Amino acid sequence: MNLHEYQGKEILASYGVTIQRGKVATTADDAVAAAKELTEETGTGWHVIKAQVHAGGRGKGGGVKLAKNLDQVKEISGQIIGMDLVTPQTTAEGKRVHQVLVAEDVYEPGEAEIEEFYMSVLLDRGQGKNMIMYSTEGGMDIETVAEETPHLIFTETIDPAHGLQGFQARRIAFNLGLTGKAFKEMTKFVNSLYNAYLGSDSALFEINPVLKASDNTIIAVDCKITLDENALFRHKDLEALRDVREENATEVEAREVGLNYVDLDGNVGCMVNGAGLAMATMDLIKQAGGEPANFLDVGGTADAKRVEEAFRIILKDDKVEAILVNIFGGIVRCDRVAQGIVDAYKNMGDAMNVPLIVRLQGTNAEIAKELIDNSGMDVQSAVEFQEAADKVQAVLAK
Repeated sequence: MNLHEYQGKEILASYGVTIQRGKVATTADDAVAAAKELTEETGTGWHVIKAQVHAGGRGKGGGVKLAKNLDQVKEISGQIIGMDLVTPQTTAEGKRVHQVLVAEDVYEPGEAEIEEFYMSVLLDRGQGKNMIMYSTEGGMDIETVAEETPHLIFTETIDPAHGLQGFQARRIAFNLGLTGKAFKEMTKFVNSLYNAYLGSDSALFEINPVLKASDNTIIAVDCKITLDENALFRHKDLEALRDVREENATEVEAREVGLNYVDLDGNVGCMVNGAGLAMATMDLIKQAGGEPANFLDVGGTADAKRVEEAFRIILKDDKVEAILVNIFGGIVRCDRVAQGIVDAYKNMGDAMNVPLIVRLQGTNAEIAKELIDNSGMDVQSAVEFQEAADKVQAVLAK
C-alpha cells in the first residue's frame, strides 16, 4: 500500500525524523492559506508546490514548482490541481492530481554548502535481512546512478537479531563525507529513519533527496513509503490513509469482494485458486502464445457467487479475448467448482462474451468435466495442463 508524500512525512516526523514541513491543500485558495500559515510557523519566504500522486518523477512532469510569492502560490497550485500528471512512472494518460503539498523552502543558502543524498530502507530478500541503501548522488534516479556510477551506491545490511548498530549509522555518515555537526545529525537521522521503517511495518522507505541544509541539519525533503499490506491489521490508523483514487479501480473492486486481483496488460484472463498455481497458469498462457491479462486468486471457495464476481471483474478489461479457469480441487471438490462455474455462466448470460476454457484437477475432476461437457454451454473443459494450453492456443488463433 503506497502513501502520499505528506502522509509518509507525518510518519517520519512521529519517529523524530526532521522533515521539510508542509500543509496539504485541495484548492488554490486553500494553498494560499496554507502558505500563509507555513510562513508564520517556519519563517519561510518561498514555497514549494508539490503534486500529491503515487508516482515518482513528479518534477519532470511539471508537478513540483517553486513559488516566490503568494500570487505564484495561487497560480501554480491552480495549474497543478486537476491536471493529469504524466511522469516516467505513470501511463501515457497520467494521474489526476487532487491535492498539493505546500512545503517550506529548505534550500536557503548559509554558512555551509548544501548537499543532497539518496537513502532507502528495504528488505534484501536474498539475505532475508533489512538493508539501508544510500548514495552521495541525491536528487537523481537511483537506477541511473546504479547504471552509470555503481561505485557511488553503498549498502548497510542489518542483522535482525541485533538491529541497527551505532557503528553502522556512523559508517553511513562517514561514507557520505560528513563531518562535525552534519555527521552527528546524519547518525540521528539514520537511526530515526530505521525505527520508523520497523515501527510502521513498511516494505520500502525511499528518501530522495536527503538534504544537508546550510545549517548542517539533515532533512527528509521527499518521501516515498510503501506499507506491507500483510501487516496492516496491526496498523488500522495507517490503513485508513489508503487513497483508492490512486489505485486501479478494478483492483479496488476486487479487494472489496475478497478477491486477490492484479491487473496486467495481456489478452487472456485467468481465474485460479492459489498464488503458486496462478503464477504457473500465467506461464502456461505465455507458452500458449498469449499474454496474461490478470493475476486472480479466487481462494479456497469457488461457489457460483464468487465465480460470477471473478468473471465480471475479469471482463471489465476490454483486451480479454479468452478466459482460462485453472482450479486444483484439494480443499474444495472439483464438481462443486464446476457447478459454480455452470451457475455463474448461466447467470451472466450475454455478459460472458469470450471463449471459456476450464481445467479442473483433483478431487472428483472427472465428474466435474462431465458437468461442464453436459451443461450445454459454450465452455471447453480440460483435465491436463497441456490440454488446457492447447485449447487456449486454439481460441487465440481464430
